[in-house]
Amino acid sequence: MKQKKLILLSIALACFAFLGFALYLQFMHDMLPCPLCIMQRYAFAMVALLCLIAAVLPPLGSRFMAGLTTLAAAGGAGIAGWHLWIKAHPTVSCGIDPIETLLNKLPFADWLPFLFQADGLCTTEYAPILGLSIPQWSLLWFVIFTIVLTTVTLRRR
Repeated sequence: MKQKKLILLSIALACFAFLGFALYLQFMHDMLPCPLCIMQRYAFAMVALLCLIAAVLPPLGSRFMAGLTTLAAAGGAGIAGWHLWIKAHPTVSCGIDPIETLLNKLPFADWLPFLFQADGLCTTEYAPILGLSIPQWSLLWFVIFTIVLTTVTLRRR
């Protein structure tokens, strides 16, 4: 049981670190987040918060919450995959019109605009980080989290 809590807390910490790194890139390197970037930020935040909740719940509730967290991570992987598809097909809109408007009207965009306000374009090319683009890194980590959380959810005591 302690190992499960350690895994959940580690994933939450990693997600918060990724959000912090996103803010670093946004403010120190002028990489404006697009609507799909913001949706990935929401997914990282959701995974982190659900992991924290799962870590403090009793075993049955923890297992259920880990399952929900798995779905959030898989959703994040889907968003990152869609972002990569958009980058491979730049003529397709990434949702600047309706999605950006919707995202920027959510309460979190008002409360934490520095974290959840979409200002960039999905097709903007930024320099890769260790050979991968930001959506590629997001996809990689969401897939890792999905696999680990699936294992945590399905593992018997």
